[in-house]
Amino acid sequence: MKFSMTEHGFSGDLPFGELSVSTNEEHGFRPYQLLVASLAVCSAGIIRKVLEKQRMPADDIQAEVKEIVRIDGEAGRVSKVHLHFLIKGEIDESKMPRVMELTRKNCSMVRSVENSIEVVETYEIV
Repeated sequence: MKFSMTEHGFSGDLPFGELSVSTNEEHGFRPYQLLVASLAVCSAGIIRKVLEKQRMPADDIQAEVKEIVRIDGEAGRVSKVHLHFLIKGEIDESKMPRVMELTRKNCSMVRSVENSIEVVETYEIV
């Protein structure tokens, strides 16, 4: 990956397309948004894979960020993220604690921040 300075931030030409990053939302994604999006989508993707392996494929999974706690005195450091997953399908509720345990264990993004950001994961079967 390579990022180049622009008038309002930085731009990266990635395999899927251009990614604009800026501290100003009017000119690109804010860095903390990309961090939180990585946590949410990585976790949701692992939930999907685990459910498929357990022969309970989800019809749909929505990842909602319920809370982001940032510490102003520490340069706006993200200290907590609450991710809530809405899972649609014929899912055996009794297997969900194990699904969530495997998700946390296998999500590289959550594992990368586990000693610095509290990641809370909740779910609903809809």
